[in-house]
Amino acid sequence: MSENKKVWAHSQHPILDGEAVIFRVPPSGDVWQFRMYLRSENKHYRKSLRTRDLDSALSKGRSLALDLLSKVESGKKLFGIPLSELITQYLAFRQREADSGIITQGRHVTLTSQLNHLIRLKGGDLKVSELDKGSIFEYRLLRKEYSSTVKDVTIRNEQATINALCRWAYREGFVHFEKFDFEILRISKDQIGVRDTFTFEEYDRLVRHLRSYTARKNCKSLLELVERKLIQDYILIASNSGLRVGEQRQLTWRDVGRVEHVADDEGFNIALVNIKVRAETSKVRSGRNIITRGGEYFERLRSRVENFDIDDFVFTSVNSKSSLPARSWERHWRNLMFAIGIGDYKDRNLTWYSLRHFCITCRVKAGVNIIDIAKVAGTSVTHIENTYLKYNDEMMVNAALKSIRLGRDGSVWVKE
Repeated sequence: MSENKKVWAHSQHPILDGEAVIFRVPPSGDVWQFRMYLRSENKHYRKSLRTRDLDSALSKGRSLALDLLSKVESGKKLFGIPLSELITQYLAFRQREADSGIITQGRHVTLTSQLNHLIRLKGGDLKVSELDKGSIFEYRLLRKEYSSTVKDVTIRNEQATINALCRWAYREGFVHFEKFDFEILRISKDQIGVRDTFTFEEYDRLVRHLRSYTARKNCKSLLELVERKLIQDYILIASNSGLRVGEQRQLTWRDVGRVEHVADDEGFNIALVNIKVRAETSKVRSGRNIITRGGEYFERLRSRVENFDIDDFVFTSVNSKSSLPARSWERHWRNLMFAIGIGDYKDRNLTWYSLRHFCITCRVKAGVNIIDIAKVAGTSVTHIENTYLKYNDEMMVNAALKSIRLGRDGSVWVKE
């Protein structure tokens, strides 16, 4: 966008008392050009106005000059801004959305993580003005070179975030193109549907280990004991309720309703709890009220809390009203995974979110109606089918043994 001083300009018209100028040059024919000197960066900003009409060019030129002056006044750099600074400004914009409830804070954390990969690949000092549409066409190849286990689904999501950044940068005038070109990724339905979760044997080991993990003799202090017990109840609630990580960690006592002890269809006593998932804490920005198992764990949590307010978080730091910090969640998860023999949990992408996957998988295997599962989980039936419904051999055999007859009136008779 810098001025080419070797080309003779003619038909010049000053704008805003000489702050900018529109002109024509022989190579552009009758198309009007715009030029403005930016003192803060000691460079000329030049752009084609894409019109041959003088009045239209004057109007567009004034609007563009005012926009540039506004951006300069707010401290934005129109030339030479580093990639790291562009991403910082974009994340600040998305943080405003998180503060306003447009996106969740968890979504903002994900965006930050995804864009950090772009910085690692291209370097934070790279000038944005040096980028073009094809600059990261081989993003998938570059990404796999420094992380060979990364999945194509993950790469596709990162590319979508990068192009969201690009569209914002284009609107703000930092780049001259709206999106990057990427190599086409062909992802099968099976790849999209795979969710990393525990086997039944692994989950059994986890639950059993939690008993010793929360034993007083294995904790260095009383505070550590209380925190471990909170982690234990969190895991048991997550695997019974299917709540998303953000939904569960942002639960307040106001959101936790009455606990009712009833007998299940086999005569065992279970504790059902009413939970209100607020829209502002949900990934899909839609609130829901659910009734689920795990009420006894909320009762146990509440029994350990003194003088709590109904607006306090359920899962908080010991002797504090603030949420348990991220480093604590990471430390406990790492300790638990290694203790139950899953040292490759990162490669398998086993995270706190895997507890939700395990819960939904168990409901599917138990034969619970998919519509009911979708309502409790706060997602669509299609998403449950594509993401979680993985038939094992036993389920397929059971399905094959069912005899179905269709009557003339459209009725269905099933014999098992």
